[in-house]
Amino acid sequence: MISADRMAAVDRNAEALGVPRKQLMESSGNAIAREVREIAEPGEKIVVVAGRGNNGGDAFVAVRFLEEYDVTVHLLGRAETIGTDIARENWEALRQSEYDATEVTDSRNLDLPGCDLVVDAMLGTGVTGALREPEATAAEQINDSDAAVLAVDVPSGINADTGEADGTAVEADRVVTFHDTKPGLADLDCDVTVTDIGIPSGAEKFVGPGDLHGVRGDVDGRAFVIGGGPYTGAPALAGQAALRAGADLSFVSAPDTVAGEIQGYAEDLIVQPYEGDRLTPEQVDGLVETAESYDDTVVLGPGLGNADETIEAAVQFLESFSGRAVVDADALPAVPDLDTDATLVCTPNRKELAELGGPKADDLREVTDEIETLAGDLGHVVLAKGATDVISDGERTRVVRTGNTGMKVGGTGDVLAGIVAGLFGTADAFDSACVGSYVNGRAGDLLYDEYGEGLLASDMLETVPRAIWGDDDE
Repeated sequence: MISADRMAAVDRNAEALGVPRKQLMESSGNAIAREVREIAEPGEKIVVVAGRGNNGGDAFVAVRFLEEYDVTVHLLGRAETIGTDIARENWEALRQSEYDATEVTDSRNLDLPGCDLVVDAMLGTGVTGALREPEATAAEQINDSDAAVLAVDVPSGINADTGEADGTAVEADRVVTFHDTKPGLADLDCDVTVTDIGIPSGAEKFVGPGDLHGVRGDVDGRAFVIGGGPYTGAPALAGQAALRAGADLSFVSAPDTVAGEIQGYAEDLIVQPYEGDRLTPEQVDGLVETAESYDDTVVLGPGLGNADETIEAAVQFLESFSGRAVVDADALPAVPDLDTDATLVCTPNRKELAELGGPKADDLREVTDEIETLAGDLGHVVLAKGATDVISDGERTRVVRTGNTGMKVGGTGDVLAGIVAGLFGTADAFDSACVGSYVNGRAGDLLYDEYGEGLLASDMLETVPRAIWGDDDE
């Protein structure tokens, strides 16, 4: 079962893997035609009611495979407003070949002829809300007809995720849906056919540009980095990366012995010092109050050091905190056996993964099942860092293949933690981890031709925005 948003991401990912959406549209159109042949006898009258998106484009393709039927196509709207190039091309193919295809620009002029089968291809899985005109009138006429009704992907007017309708919706007898069933189809009183249209399994397994599109434009919130003491660069990198990933503000809470040095790395950081030379349990209550008062996404760990009292403080913080946190580096030993209401993304490297109770492996792709088991046992999202990253929440597991050998340099993990925190304000933990890992690797890839093995983590701060909002083909 797959949600509408996830299906859109998988479509984009398939294209990035070399399977263009035009090819998928051909497969979808073939699937529709096969379903029509299951319902109607050759020579019978078929009416296709098509929208201006790819759902309509799928139906335009189907018409070319239904030569043995008497087919009429009604496009709801003007052809020049068809939303995608591939749907428009398939409409033009019908027009140039002189199929019976007409535009309906006014619902008052819509009069569906009598027929044996209506194909509802008005709206696909990505459209929600009440039907507008001329779709609303078309749905009413479809429901009033005596013909059988075949819906493409989901009946128009039905929410693909919930099965609910905000108003008039097409009452389908059958649905042909693509790749996987949709949650909203489960309770409909109709037959559902799920058909394989050739989307490779990697489109779901590997994080790609489709996943990235799901967070673009929606990033906001505040990051709160708790780090520093023995080390100063790590919290500064994490804080700046959160800003580059879209956080509105980035705070760093650090011992007063190093706060000035951290502030000196970037004037954009808001550094909040506390007394001492390392994090201790005495600071925990104040840090929790600050983080929860402002609904911050916390990054806990960069540069903290591994003193016993620091690990104790990390445990106390996470057990008192109920918000969102990225747990990285020196704070990871606090995670096993943790009792917390916080929502965590844990970002271990291969050594830290084994110390958390996970597998020991040079290639994380060989131990994805074990990482999934660990995430399930911990009850938190695990973003395991290696040459290839593996992300799991205990039920879903994905792989990120962006990145390069130049990123073995110190500090790239701190940048990753900050990126995940920047995204975590508006996406859930699993999606933030997946997209954060993808963006981190992509930011490094944008630099590799210039710097090669001389790449620095600080260089990546410049390319993080382009990795998120730039051209997918970069």
